[in-house]
Amino acid sequence: MDLTMLGTPQDPSLGLDTFGDVALGPDGEPLSQAEAIRQVVAEAELADAVGLDFFGVGEHHRPDFSVSAPDVVLAAIAGRTRRIRLGTSVTVLSSDDPIRVYERFATLDAVSDGRAEVTLGRGSFTESFPLFGLSLDDYERLFSEKLDLFAALLAEEPVTWEGTVRPPLEGVEVWPRTAAGLPAWVGVGGTPESVVRAASYGLPLVVAVIGGSPEQFVPLVELYHRALEHYGHGTLPVSMHSPGHVAATDELAREQMYPHQAAAFTKIGQERGWGPYTRIQFEQSASPTGSLFVGSPETVAQKIAWAVRTLGLSRFQLKYAVGTLPHEERLESIRLYGTVVAPRVRELLAEG
Repeated sequence: MDLTMLGTPQDPSLGLDTFGDVALGPDGEPLSQAEAIRQVVAEAELADAVGLDFFGVGEHHRPDFSVSAPDVVLAAIAGRTRRIRLGTSVTVLSSDDPIRVYERFATLDAVSDGRAEVTLGRGSFTESFPLFGLSLDDYERLFSEKLDLFAALLAEEPVTWEGTVRPPLEGVEVWPRTAAGLPAWVGVGGTPESVVRAASYGLPLVVAVIGGSPEQFVPLVELYHRALEHYGHGTLPVSMHSPGHVAATDELAREQMYPHQAAAFTKIGQERGWGPYTRIQFEQSASPTGSLFVGSPETVAQKIAWAVRTLGLSRFQLKYAVGTLPHEERLESIRLYGTVVAPRVRELLAEG
């Protein structure tokens, strides 16, 4: 498989991620999840029209995010787009069946004419475990064994496999086959063990940078490249997923994003025992080396180019849907990202 189609540090691909965040309607009440899903499809159509390279949809099982079946949403998007690559951010492999995941994304690859990808992860939310009758005590074992099986399926040859999370397989073949292979990334939150595991299977890496600074991930990316060499694999793509928002000016982008970012992170913080999200935290993250890519097209382009150089990225993925940020503001952010930010990033990188 030619993985340069995913991007290279010299010519990175630029994409978008969403969890199908549920926005508020005119009455101030949350929209239906059905409407939120339809908004995702419209946003993906625009991303394709403005020339972006990738559109990722994350899997969640909770009321503030509408997408629990990303492959179905991506199939709908495939029928309305022409060139943009389509994948997940992430698929929670721990609580799914690796064979069914492979079959669904091989099918997506067929209906999209070879544009499918999948990013495999454990997920930062754990609602899927009790929902599907799984124990969090098995959190590590489930992901480790299921990733091992999924990696075996990627060769699209008869698979013989044995583990503890499902009955053994003897010479099993999985259908449909893809035309040119299925790109599969591993999404990580920052643990060295996860990085080394991805490298051991020769799978590309996505780092989720949602706090602190991208600079903090330099040692992990370096570890990934060392591990690839140790396991006998060549250089593979590294991507970064970070939240952000683009508007005409820095001031407008920050004022549009902040209340929705604060509400979303405060809610999650209450669930996890964190304190309320503050304006100080927001401004620190929105600084030139922080984790939020928010601002005017020039500000965001400069920051993406810096992140690409700093981490040697082959792809950058902007998590553009932030909490209850309105659909119209998301659309404008996508338009600016595709028509102004992306060309400017390429210009900055060409300048060296």
